[in-house]
Amino acid sequence: MKYRVTHTTVYNYSQSVDLCQNEARLQPRDFWRQQCESSHFEIYPMPCDFRERIDYFGNHVAYFAIQQAHTQLVVTAISDVTIFPEQHIFELFNQLSWEQARSLLQESPMPAQSQNQGQSQSQSQSQSQNLDTLDARQYLIDSPMVTTTYDLGCYAQPSFQPNRPLVEVVRDLMQRIHHDFTYDPTFTTIATPLSDVLSHRRGVCQDFAHLAIACLRAYGIAARYVSGYVETRPVSGKPRIVGADASHAWFSVYVPGIGWLDFDPTNNTVPLDQHITLAWGRDYADVTPLKGIAFGGGQHTLSVSVDVLRLE
Repeated sequence: MKYRVTHTTVYNYSQSVDLCQNEARLQPRDFWRQQCESSHFEIYPMPCDFRERIDYFGNHVAYFAIQQAHTQLVVTAISDVTIFPEQHIFELFNQLSWEQARSLLQESPMPAQSQNQGQSQSQSQSQSQNLDTLDARQYLIDSPMVTTTYDLGCYAQPSFQPNRPLVEVVRDLMQRIHHDFTYDPTFTTIATPLSDVLSHRRGVCQDFAHLAIACLRAYGIAARYVSGYVETRPVSGKPRIVGADASHAWFSVYVPGIGWLDFDPTNNTVPLDQHITLAWGRDYADVTPLKGIAFGGGQHTLSVSVDVLRLE
């Protein structure tokens, strides 16, 4: 499945901005389920400095600075992405209970040794799994926007039945969040604490992803935040509305020996061929799509338009 994603952000300022510096994480990642065929930015006014790098989590980051006076900033990222609808066979994972997964994450992996010609394939795979498990352990601890609490642990408890397979635990938690919480874009902001989301049972995709991550970390399960897009299909008989799609967020769980599995509590689904991944990290703070500083500007308004076009 191929998509063209056009993400446009517009800032309008009440006063002139003399200098701004920005970071954008708007270029899709490459991994087993997805390949970014091309990606480029269209920025107005034209930046005097533009650089690209890979951050600690492996996400694409574009830095740009504008040094001419302006009252409007327009940042458009256009990407062509291929999604491979290869579905994990979840039945193969159901042998691993959540207690076993937690124990494997708590164990100290054997240090990887340099590969030599006499090393067997099984030894190489074992070292790779050890490194993956070691990397996953950073997603066990609290992060800037996700702090585990007693109340979050209590909410998660019904899903964590003894000896229950990890994948069943996460599926159940995803379904409970989907049914227990109301999607309400007017209730939360980026700064709304999880305690408010939990007590009022309202929020948006970002809140639901953070909630699930906190619940899983409370029981020693590694979970990370994923930002991206989801394709929305038009109602039968209605024309497709350009720009009607939006940024989206979900979470991913580490299954030792297998890898990372994605879950979308907002839509109560396992992301496959309609979810496009931009970046991942410990929480939203690690993957903010566009952030920066501006000198001057006074008050400002922000508008975001996202278009996910399926290329037949």
